Amino acid sequence: MNALPRFLSVLVLTLGIAPSAQALEPGARVDNFRLLDQNGASHELYYQSDAKAVVIMVHGNGCPIVRNTLPGLKEIRDRYRDQGVEFLLINPNLQDGRNDVASEAAEFGIDFPILIDETQLIGESLGVIRTADVFVIDPKSWNLVYRGPVDDRLAYGAQRPAAGKHYLTDALDAILAGKPVALAQAEALGCIVNMPERDRRDAHAKISYSGRIAPLLADRCAACHREGGVAPWAMSGYDKVRGFAPMIREVIRTKRMPPWHADPHYGSFVSDRSISNEDAKTLVHWIEAGAPRGKGPDPLAALDTRWSEWTLGKPDLIVEVPAYEVPATGVVSYQYPVARNPLGRDVWIRAIEILPGNRSVVHHVLAGIDDPNNGERRAIRGQIGELGGYAPGKNAALYPPDTGIFLRKEANFRFQMHYTPNGRAITDVTRVGYYFYDKPPKHTLEMAMILDASLEIPAHAKAHSQSLEQVFDRDVMLYSLLPHAHLRGRAARFTAHYPDGSQEILLSVPKYDFNWQPLYVLNPSKLIPANTRVVLDMTWDNSAQNPANPDPTQVVRWGDQTWEEMNVGWFRFREADDEDRAAAATKVGRKSAARSPQ
Repeated sequence: MNALPRFLSVLVLTLGIAPSAQALEPGARVDNFRLLDQNGASHELYYQSDAKAVVIMVHGNGCPIVRNTLPGLKEIRDRYRDQGVEFLLINPNLQDGRNDVASEAAEFGIDFPILIDETQLIGESLGVIRTADVFVIDPKSWNLVYRGPVDDRLAYGAQRPAAGKHYLTDALDAILAGKPVALAQAEALGCIVNMPERDRRDAHAKISYSGRIAPLLADRCAACHREGGVAPWAMSGYDKVRGFAPMIREVIRTKRMPPWHADPHYGSFVSDRSISNEDAKTLVHWIEAGAPRGKGPDPLAALDTRWSEWTLGKPDLIVEVPAYEVPATGVVSYQYPVARNPLGRDVWIRAIEILPGNRSVVHHVLAGIDDPNNGERRAIRGQIGELGGYAPGKNAALYPPDTGIFLRKEANFRFQMHYTPNGRAITDVTRVGYYFYDKPPKHTLEMAMILDASLEIPAHAKAHSQSLEQVFDRDVMLYSLLPHAHLRGRAARFTAHYPDGSQEILLSVPKYDFNWQPLYVLNPSKLIPANTRVVLDMTWDNSAQNPANPDPTQVVRWGDQTWEEMNVGWFRFREADDEDRAAAATKVGRKSAARSPQ
């Protein structure tokens, strides 16, 4: 006997009446958003612009109506998927963490992506009240065309053997036929979703710009949004912020800003630029309340606009990359200039910083060493950026404490320069600052690079993947990871496969962004045992849905230029010693003790 009626006869007493809320009505436009699903994959609503319709149902762990609705929804998905209809679930429940949602999905065989709305910002904008509520969105206009249950089969405390009314399929048939949806809304039955901020617009209007919003923006945004910064506009005060407020809301909802793309579910990293869920909610709620100025001084207007030229302080040596005349148009091949080493003595490098002469034409810089002792690998080692590099979002490389790179007095400096013409001829003179140790450090910093130049991405492929691996033949302390692709890069993941058969995701970048390529520095560094395989899984999007794609009709192969592609992974590490191994063993022991029953 099905347990749904028995359970719901009790549940109905506690569900109560749905709280009042401003529900999204059919005909209203649905704003864009991006969320991760239970498996860490990234989903953006407007990416589905090639779909005939997008169906989103509200999910909630443990809700019997959801569990009993899903088999029917699967049948509908299987029937309409080949007709261009996309199906997603969204879970805005406060009590449902990502691991919990993944566990329920595995237990009940749920093979839909379940988008985790941790901030509830998307659920609030949709006006979510109950689970099992279905939203049908027309990608031609992004308007909501139907809202309600899948059908009329389920009720509180009862269910019919078969549905008499098929609301969802009727709506989909109308859309596919190019006709209006006859019944655009019906009452959804489901478990109430607790959304405490939904009806607090008055409280949101009292959020202090002076005490809360401006300090948040100063801390997370102003380093780039400043005069002379990499961002296109400066957060110079309230008036600027108010003017850009709708845009700020959009980039927070779509996770374009702040520019940090590591999945927080895996690992911790130095210089994490992400915004917390609490800060994101506060900022968006303040904007949706009208971005009120309120009382108090303006901390953004009072910011010191004098910025240090070198973020790491004055370098011990500044080297100019030989000047290069960048033409107004055309394709510029990679340049590999060499600059003379003026020191006349051996030194240990502890950090470098790269200042492009003109950021608008310098796509990236790799800084290396041109050492005659490297023999036939001399040119290669000078081109792979063993000292560090510049790319949007990354210009300084501070090596780990007591770890450095040795520069012989006979060696010079070699660079890989990638220039992109911007419509006017420009002379670029990039400078590189080098910082030295006073005495030799304890450890030598090493770098490994993996690549596969046989890359071939089919035309129109939305998700083409390729794997590379690095095998460490000795115990090492891993410091950082960096995946690299070009404009079609979609996602990247580094997974450690340990000798004992276990696996660990070290870094997942579910939405790779070519414009921001930070070095992901592990916090803390990690002992990698000998014979560990670290696999880089890279995925590319060569479809028309990728707005950065130069030409989705082309088969794409390996190449230096941005309209070609790459699959590269970098590792920075050093050889581990007995102290590292002992520290790692102690940490494992503590974790085991914490998991043991008392």
